[in-house]
Amino acid sequence: MANQETDEVSIVDLIPALRAFARTFCRVPDDADDLVQETLTKGLANIDKFEPGTRMKSWLFTIMRNTYYTHIKAADREKPGLLDCASLIPISEATQEWSVQSKEVHSAVQKLPEHQREVLMLIGVLGVSYEETAEICGCAVGTVKSRLNRARAGVLEYLGESSLQTLVERRDHLSEAQGNFAVDRRR
Repeated sequence: MANQETDEVSIVDLIPALRAFARTFCRVPDDADDLVQETLTKGLANIDKFEPGTRMKSWLFTIMRNTYYTHIKAADREKPGLLDCASLIPISEATQEWSVQSKEVHSAVQKLPEHQREVLMLIGVLGVSYEETAEICGCAVGTVKSRLNRARAGVLEYLGESSLQTLVERRDHLSEAQGNFAVDRRR
């Protein structure tokens, strides 16, 4: 019983990581939350199949990934409607430069092929190792490294940048320009 309680606590501790991983699959936050909930339900229902000594995080990520792809196959058969519905567009856009850059990066990541986006989020955002990512994605470590490299290059290409350094320099330049504009307006 104590071991089962420990498993439940570690599952609860993994909810933020599961939510972040779900956002790589689902653009709509409510859909991502539904995916997390279904993953947790399946994980708890099958906790007896979890192998002690393995990582609970990898096990749950694999359940989530499989659940998502199962939903995709069903959705392809049903064709319920458009994902980019006009009702999902925010009423007013934020004007802060960081918000604009964040949206640009998010848009660039969303344009990546799903397998590249998945690897980028697992390694770059969630800090999962190459080996664990390979296990979760069901491919070789070399394939994970290749997908990550292509994902990084793709994001830079979609942002119109030649390297990460030029992206950082552009951001710094824009911040300085905004600071100068604020000073000029006070005069």
